[in-house]
Amino acid sequence: MISGFVIRDGLEHDIPICLELDHHYQTDFVWQMNIAETSGQWQITFKTERLPRTLETAYTPNTERLQLALPSEQCFLVAAARDGDELLGYLTMRNDPVYRVALIQDIVVSQPYRHHRIATRLVGVARQWAKEHNLIQMTIECLTQNYPGITFCQQAGFKFCGYNDQYYPNHDIAIFFSQALR
Repeated sequence: MISGFVIRDGLEHDIPICLELDHHYQTDFVWQMNIAETSGQWQITFKTERLPRTLETAYTPNTERLQLALPSEQCFLVAAARDGDELLGYLTMRNDPVYRVALIQDIVVSQPYRHHRIATRLVGVARQWAKEHNLIQMTIECLTQNYPGITFCQQAGFKFCGYNDQYYPNHDIAIFFSQALR
């Protein structure tokens, strides 16, 4: 149990600790994507599907993404226990100054510390950071299999805004949720 936590800028020495956090999650649901083409018309649908059994999987942390988030024009936040140096979670967000969009790539809270509003606070601080950098939109990328992440995005007020069916190196589908900052 944690007695409190703080959100601070992530530092280079935090990266190995972030990589060691428990990135596993379980889900009984996924977003199933279907594509149908008829007479030159495309119809893409996403449907929540119940799985025949609980899917236990791990989000794969990415050292390079964490390192790319270190410069001051990017955003790397960590949640740390108030009474110690233990890291509880982290967030990385890419700043696109051309389109004035913030793209959240990672929101991770270690398994033992979930359901303490840590992810909500990380996103709140990231939102403030984006506003201070004159960005007008925040977008979160998420796997279709990460139903807990999808639910979090929706509960945080983000709206589904698109997908890319070849986004990740392993060709998994990315779905995107967005929120205006004004």
